Amino acid sequence: MHRVWPLPATELDDAALEELYTYPADRGSWLAVNFVSSLDGGIEVEGRSAGLSTPADRRVFALAHDLADVVLLGAGTAVAEDYPGLRPDATTAARRARHGLSPVAPLALVTSGSLAPDATSIVDVAVPSIVVTSAAGAAKRSAWEDAGAEVIVAGDADVDLADAISRLAGRGLRRIDCEGGPGIVGTLLAGDLVDEIRVSYAPLAVAGQAARMARTPEALRPPAAFDLGSLLVDDGTLLVRWLRRR
Repeated sequence: MHRVWPLPATELDDAALEELYTYPADRGSWLAVNFVSSLDGGIEVEGRSAGLSTPADRRVFALAHDLADVVLLGAGTAVAEDYPGLRPDATTAARRARHGLSPVAPLALVTSGSLAPDATSIVDVAVPSIVVTSAAGAAKRSAWEDAGAEVIVAGDADVDLADAISRLAGRGLRRIDCEGGPGIVGTLLAGDLVDEIRVSYAPLAVAGQAARMARTPEALRPPAAFDLGSLLVDDGTLLVRWLRRR
């Protein structure tokens, strides 16, 4: 893994890579969005991201949730990816212990109310998942709780992600790894809630009608500005960290 920005260019060992992807310790909440992308901006192949992922992407993707307090994702993405809860191996367990983190980061699943109580992300977990929904979407609250999940109600008609992030922080879950999907990321960007965007550009082009990283009904005006934090290269994959310009 070679760092080409910031200069001087250098090769990173495991410890240096871990340090680069560690969430800031001197902030309140810090929300980092993580995606793998094709060269032409697609984020999926036949509805899933796995067809784009490379060894380098998987390496930093693991760091993202290894070093997080909680993994935030939309229920649609969780279902499409058949996303189970995290189960740390020995390397991850040691890494989390070094950083003073809980043994396992829970999933926080954002849903309008459609998430099934028997979804993999609720029932196939080592620690209880957190369902984030609105008052209007909370009809299944007792079913989610009976399945073992915890529930956060944030917002009335729609999920209020700013309130949800504040409630997660109130539980000590301040380092947030957001893994999509595009609707959630678009809403986070529109609310100026994204501190960092991490993108792995795979050396692949997909064309077609592949989704993009963020989606909102209308373009952001003005666009959200980010500064380049770091640029790594590994076997043709570009790994970029962008930091929100404050």
